[in-house]
Amino acid sequence: MKIGELSKATGTNVETVRYYERIGLLPKPNRTGGNYRDYAPQEVDRLRFIRHARGLGFDISDIRSLLDLSEHPERDCCEVDQIATSHLASVESKIRQLGQLQQELVRMLRQCRGGQMADCRILLALADRGLAPHE
Repeated sequence: MKIGELSKATGTNVETVRYYERIGLLPKPNRTGGNYRDYAPQEVDRLRFIRHARGLGFDISDIRSLLDLSEHPERDCCEVDQIATSHLASVESKIRQLGQLQQELVRMLRQCRGGQMADCRILLALADRGLAPHE
């Protein structure tokens, strides 16, 4: 199948397909007589796997490892578990950071009393994180 067909079958932008090919997540396809890329049917599944993993936030190096591991069905899946566990820890850390961000934004908005820009509590808080609210 040509790149446009692969793109359509997986909902992936053509440039993204080319990028994945360039960095080695997708193998270099055969070329037709007219020099068009000619992807094998199994590349649809591989690209869907990549897109799903990206959608879950896995980085390229982890996806590369997962793809490599998936090509060896006889191997123990403990390496996959380690990659997923590490990714989960990263997601949990980001959630904590987002919670802190949310609390800071709520605090800043509670200080807002309207009025002139020169007295804007939000702008003052952004200019000096340690600024204590004036009562």
